[in-house]
Amino acid sequence: MIIILIRCFMTQIAAALFNWDAVEARSDLERFFLVRDNLPDGDLIAALEAKRGLGRDDYPVIPMWNAIIAGVVFQHESIELLQRELSRNPSLLQACGFNVLPLQKKPVAQLVKNELTGRMDVVWPQTEAPYYAVPNSWNFSRFLNNLIAIETAQGLVSQMLIDLREQLMVVLPDFGQHMGYDGKAIDSHSTGQVNNKSGLFSDPDADWGHHETAGVNTKTGTPWKKVKSWFGYGLHLIADTHYEIPVAFHLTPASHSEQVELRVMLDELFEQTPELAERCADFSADRGLDCAETKAKLWDESGIRPLIDTRALWRSEKQDPDYDPSQPITRPLYLDRADTIVYTEKGTVHCVCLVTGIQRDLAFQGFEADRDTLKYRCPAAAYGLDCQGKAQCHAAGQVNPGDYGRIVRIDITEQNRRIFVPTPHGSPSWKLGYARRSALERINNRIDNSFCFEKHFIRGQAKMKTRMGLALAVMMAMALGHVKAGRIEQMRSLVQPIPLQKMG
Repeated sequence: MIIILIRCFMTQIAAALFNWDAVEARSDLERFFLVRDNLPDGDLIAALEAKRGLGRDDYPVIPMWNAIIAGVVFQHESIELLQRELSRNPSLLQACGFNVLPLQKKPVAQLVKNELTGRMDVVWPQTEAPYYAVPNSWNFSRFLNNLIAIETAQGLVSQMLIDLREQLMVVLPDFGQHMGYDGKAIDSHSTGQVNNKSGLFSDPDADWGHHETAGVNTKTGTPWKKVKSWFGYGLHLIADTHYEIPVAFHLTPASHSEQVELRVMLDELFEQTPELAERCADFSADRGLDCAETKAKLWDESGIRPLIDTRALWRSEKQDPDYDPSQPITRPLYLDRADTIVYTEKGTVHCVCLVTGIQRDLAFQGFEADRDTLKYRCPAAAYGLDCQGKAQCHAAGQVNPGDYGRIVRIDITEQNRRIFVPTPHGSPSWKLGYARRSALERINNRIDNSFCFEKHFIRGQAKMKTRMGLALAVMMAMALGHVKAGRIEQMRSLVQPIPLQKMG
């Protein structure tokens, strides 16, 4: 008998020590605590309390707010899924601040006629199983409506992102040094079809967006085009491309111009956080944002090097019968004289020998910031090559350089700002900085999959903006918490369990 009791006792201990479900639950709760404790939500909670006023307080503001954050952290697609999780997980219910004591409805006696005696008997129904007091869907709906109203009127969800950004700049001295932009399609939970009776969309704030990608097959010379259409919104996101953490966002109807919105965001961002403009060294974006005004704005106003891919817009040369699609189009750099210097639409600079017709890349010598000039040197002199047309080249350029070879300086303020930038397209520095832009694609993937924006039930711009703000705030708060705890290697992770040995 004693042996049986010992075995039972050891079995219970083993179950407690090796219950992997409990380990996972604790890890999940620690991630929730990490976000909860690092969200600068004091003003928002105060506004929610004021919004509720003297109304019913069956479910207090703080537990309701914590539950909403838990739904984002644990990647629930809907409020119904969050309710289900709360009803089956008393640990989460307690972590949010709700009452965790199970409730049980008091049975109510019923009078039932006895068919044998003809008298009315008192019948007590079977006692119902205990349950946890979880807010109903309408409780969450009212709370979310208040949250959306506060964000629309006061922007307190957006303010959390500003506060988190500035806190990340404190704990990470190089946060914001490398930034980038990307636009993303966000579908509305609407078909995009007009209702025959009302003549309106089921989401009147959304509209149709079209993203066109075109090019030429370099092997066959055949032009191609791809058009993506969606009904909903456009997410305009600026992020740190080194740490892969959001910095700022705007949400607009899908048809809104990315180029216009990016310039608005840059003005707003650097006005809110001037130190970020001083800290940022380069800014990357894909070719859809290729614009002389944007590139000039970044460098002239903030000294930020634009690393934005260049589109092929030159058309006239492609009508020439001798046009070879496998060769880049070149145009003369100096239109006022018959010089040997030409350039491509990507901004690469070449010289064409007047004797042999050989085209060579000029040797890039760097960007002279005090002059706003790109400096290039004769490739023959720089690399020790034999150039038969050296004399003719010097005569065409009206220079007498000597043994050092000809120097070509390009003032970017006097040339096409879309093509000529401080860091030339295709240079090693440009490639390295532009490659970091892939961080935005990974952030967008987390938005789609981890935060459920690929499958959601959201209609309306105000609701979509609030929900997006919460997702990005959770991402930033989790990163901030990991950095403060000395786990910088985990700052990008949204689901990785926190090591138990490192918990304070």
